[in-house]
Amino acid sequence: MKIHELITSTDELAALCDRFASADFVAVDTEFMRESTYWPLLCLVQISDGKEAAAIDPLAHGIDLKPLLDLLTDNEDVLKVFHAGGQDVEIIYNLTGKTPHPIFDTQIAMMAISQSEQIGYSNLVEAWLGMPIDKGARFTDWSRRPLTDRQLEYAVGDVTHLATIFPKMLKKLIKTGRGVWLDQEMERLADPANYAQEPETLWHRIRAPGRNPQVLGRLKALAAWREAEAQDKDIPRGRIVRDETLSDLASHPPKKQADLAKVRGLSNGWKDNDIGKRLMKALSEAVALPDDEMLERKRGAPLGKEGALVADLLKLLLKIRSREIDVAARLLARSDDLEQLAAGVRKNIPLLEGWRFETFGRDALELVEGKLGFGVENGRLKMTRIVLDSSEPLAEDEAENQEA
Repeated sequence: MKIHELITSTDELAALCDRFASADFVAVDTEFMRESTYWPLLCLVQISDGKEAAAIDPLAHGIDLKPLLDLLTDNEDVLKVFHAGGQDVEIIYNLTGKTPHPIFDTQIAMMAISQSEQIGYSNLVEAWLGMPIDKGARFTDWSRRPLTDRQLEYAVGDVTHLATIFPKMLKKLIKTGRGVWLDQEMERLADPANYAQEPETLWHRIRAPGRNPQVLGRLKALAAWREAEAQDKDIPRGRIVRDETLSDLASHPPKKQADLAKVRGLSNGWKDNDIGKRLMKALSEAVALPDDEMLERKRGAPLGKEGALVADLLKLLLKIRSREIDVAARLLARSDDLEQLAAGVRKNIPLLEGWRFETFGRDALELVEGKLGFGVENGRLKMTRIVLDSSEPLAEDEAENQEA
């Protein structure tokens, strides 16, 4: 595979992207810093089509990333391959308002062909290529220039290995017929709604102090105010005000700015500084949350003691099936789904639809309905179907029902 020198000019980048525009896929990775900023600082982009690979310096003077961003977000003929790509996709969305598409994530794909739910990149490389990864450059400061040869070798290795692994992984997915299992998961990763920072809904991410419309209205206003402050100063939102403090302010709003000095989580300076004034203004302009914006209560399934036992049996069944077919349990079903099924819910549960139903949901339903049980064979738990013998005498209440 041809490895290019670090790309630092728009012309070099455009030429590379022109060649990649006709590739079947490109493996993509990024290096960034976000510990002290609101917006992640993109420091390096690595890309490979399996034939050539390069690192691109977004911090190089005068470079325009448009050829790269167009390739990632507008070229539907090239598959974009990431590993655990959520943060990479977020960065691209922040720069363009769009996400890479079509997309493939090797961490997600591993869930369909192994029991690994969140396999790390180094473990992925070791599993598929049998080689260890040098992690020495992983936690370096990627914003400092010049980058060292060791940093660049480490960074470019991320995509050269990924470009080698992807075709092997795809071949196995095709062989097992499980590629379709991943369609929904990949589309969810590429959904722009996951990365949009809508000021009107940011309060949803904060643990709400009750369901009082006045309190929630203040929380909504404060969350939007904090986001604007964090963006303006380009610092993490938690460095403006922590979530817990926002909840306290929404529940017990100060009557005057001087009272901010008494709020846990705020310094004494808030009582007379400009940011304190803006906070008080946000509180004064807050209105009660309308009924149509009130979030539905997230209630757990009303299981009771017996229902909880059924849910535990379903989780055991899930472990058995996951082991039998070598697939990550979380891809088949979530705990919430199992608890809903145990509670008697039969609609709008993913495990009762499509391939999940065929693979696991039917058995889960039969377990709940008493048609499936557990057995032990050669010291291993296995599922066993329960066959009712029609010649067996009916229980007294069943006999009465038949006579009726």
